[in-house]
Amino acid sequence: MLSLFEIAALLLVLSAVLSWLNRAYIKLPHTIGLLVMALVASFGIIALEALVPSLQVYETLSGAIGQIDFNETLMKGMLGFLLFAGALHVDFAKLRDAKWAIGSMATFGVILSTFIVGTGFYYIAKLLGVNLPYTWALVFGSLISPTDPVAVLSILKSVKMPKSLEAKIAGESLFNDGVGVVVFTIIVAIAAGSTGDHASTQTIMLAGPAEAAGGGHGGGVTFFSIAELFIVDAIGGAILGAIAGWIAYRMMAKIDEHAIEILISLAIVAGTYALAQRIEILGHHLSGPIAVVVAGLMIGNKGASFAMSEHTKGSLFGFWEMIDEILNSVLFLLIGLEILVLGLVPEYAGAGLIAIPLVLLARLCAVYVPMKVIGTFKTFTKGAVPVLTWGGVRGGISVALALSLPENEYKPLILTATYCVVVFSIIVQGLTVKNVVQKVVDPKLL
Repeated sequence: MLSLFEIAALLLVLSAVLSWLNRAYIKLPHTIGLLVMALVASFGIIALEALVPSLQVYETLSGAIGQIDFNETLMKGMLGFLLFAGALHVDFAKLRDAKWAIGSMATFGVILSTFIVGTGFYYIAKLLGVNLPYTWALVFGSLISPTDPVAVLSILKSVKMPKSLEAKIAGESLFNDGVGVVVFTIIVAIAAGSTGDHASTQTIMLAGPAEAAGGGHGGGVTFFSIAELFIVDAIGGAILGAIAGWIAYRMMAKIDEHAIEILISLAIVAGTYALAQRIEILGHHLSGPIAVVVAGLMIGNKGASFAMSEHTKGSLFGFWEMIDEILNSVLFLLIGLEILVLGLVPEYAGAGLIAIPLVLLARLCAVYVPMKVIGTFKTFTKGAVPVLTWGGVRGGISVALALSLPENEYKPLILTATYCVVVFSIIVQGLTVKNVVQKVVDPKLL
């Protein structure tokens, strides 16, 4: 058993060494390079264990990685700091101009994608001889549909695109994970046989396509309970973030001391995220991710413009850029190393591979349908649909949600498919999104 300090030291050493190797020799984008090298190292360790089991390298490293609760580490540790760091750099004016596109893709788009992926995955499982209930297929759809803000913002650093298009991709990724978690929570409750405390004859029935007429699998939740959960979680989180951001802004405006203002920003992230998890309204907690995103937008825009000197602004943004780089390095390293302990089932790899084009098709629909509706009122950048589709990268949040599922016979299939989609998304889409932008966007806008 390694101590917490030894685990942190191991991750930092591996991140530093692999980052140096990537920068010096391989020259892939930083986070993608780390993921690729961690995957190669993981497969190498597995192969070495099979050839020379007496070395016990696999047992030692998997034991250390196994001590890390990936879901807790990301969702209740790193995520708040990563989201705040990303939100600091988002132009609120551009975000406001694209609010209808962002809002529709982050809500209706996520729900539409959830049902497209869920329905398709239900039939994929049936085709492969796996008896997967429709509700559990929808669970996969709900956790894989939201784009990952950490992965998206990391990849956007290396891609030049029109600012309005960048604002749509970044803004959607920052907000749709909060909506996605709400949808995920509702569907997991249904799939696990719980419909909450509210009962109503007006329900949303989630029976499988083939069983809808005859009962089959499924459950129901009321429209009221869904609205209640969304209002408390998403809107409540946004209000908390706005209050926290305003308090930090007023404190920063009173002084000009970069060290203290950096400390205030750290306190706002940690305090707001922790408080969101503690506040309970009608049995629901507020969304910590949405709260820190809103606080980050306020500090990065209003705070930077009116409450900081140029020296303080440079110091604070530089500090958070470094935090972002360090945490991203550790996160993408962990995603690659998690293959040693995830308990993936090779027999389900086929389902995972088939799920990749299904998720991309759902993403296309989730982008095209909302933009088609809004398109009559607003002009979008030429090539926005393919860029938003291909740039909708999945990442660690999907893996964390899959790991949080209760232990049952369906979890290995969902986890294996999730990992396949995430690895493809980060590596293939991440490495080629620049080519897509250059091909479909007017060069004069770049």
